[in-house]
Amino acid sequence: MSELRYCPIKHLWTIIAPERKQRPDEFWHGRDRAPAALGPDPLAAGNEALTPPTIFAIPAAGDGGGWQVRVFANPFPALRVEGEVAREAVGLNDTVAGVGAHEVIVETPRSDAELADLTIDEVAMVLHAWRARLLDLRRDVRLRYSLIFKDKGREAGASLRHAHSQLIATPIIPTTIVQELNAARSHFRHRERCLFCDVIRQELRLGERVCLETERFVALAPFAATSPFETWILPKEHRHDFGLAADDELRALAVILRDLLRRLRVLLDDPPFNLVLHTAPNPHPRPGRPEFWTTIEYDFHWHLEIVPRVHRPAGFEWGAGCSLNPTPPEEAARFLHEADPEAG
Repeated sequence: MSELRYCPIKHLWTIIAPERKQRPDEFWHGRDRAPAALGPDPLAAGNEALTPPTIFAIPAAGDGGGWQVRVFANPFPALRVEGEVAREAVGLNDTVAGVGAHEVIVETPRSDAELADLTIDEVAMVLHAWRARLLDLRRDVRLRYSLIFKDKGREAGASLRHAHSQLIATPIIPTTIVQELNAARSHFRHRERCLFCDVIRQELRLGERVCLETERFVALAPFAATSPFETWILPKEHRHDFGLAADDELRALAVILRDLLRRLRVLLDDPPFNLVLHTAPNPHPRPGRPEFWTTIEYDFHWHLEIVPRVHRPAGFEWGAGCSLNPTPPEEAARFLHEADPEAG
């Protein structure tokens, strides 16, 4: 029987409708997952002249030279670094100048490899690049948030086949992040505990929605998952800021992230997916709001959210702001837990 579930973190409702469910191998059968390749791969090693100059790079292992991870400014940026943050009113509406940063993080020099294909050390290098760019952009007091995300496959919004992620830094804090921050702060004020830590403890105790667990991380199917096989990866110890993650933490994250991506690939036939990192905002003082970051070290908890794009939202979801998920999170967690990551 269907039921409505509420997420205390995002403050959203989801209808879990198992009567509409499909088996994992029935989702979007025959879809065209990869963008078409037109001409040379601009992200491949040796084609650096086809992109803007390198901002940051991690050298390849060994003495052969070259790079393993490379970052450059997106040639078609959503926001630009140049300019001042002008805030204006247009009647009842507000505008902010399109100042920010938009970067491409090339995850491997190879055209034929995805993040799930890399070694643990290579995945860790990608995470090191994420951390480095977050910390660098935080020095810009105009910017309030940096969102790192990965789109894989045409249905997930990717325009290139080559494995890459992106970073967009904005002069505002995005609405979804604000909702999470407010929920976390409210929970802490009432209970003096981290909301995410409470969720982790509950899910580990129940065990129904635990997809994977390692010594330092857990992958969960959220109780009110908005989409089939939506999965969150969270550090089991309280950590509010990805930018402060130590090298050994990033390597431990690389282990569970690669494992989860391989299981999703096997289970859902290499699905398109979106991956986002939710972490603490840039810790600059907010004019007129001296209390803004006083508890964030204690109340927020960084995490990765991964959503395979195997279900197309329709009119009800758009009109109601309420998702409809045909795969109960408990079943998704069981499928992922039982999947063989090496079968693909």
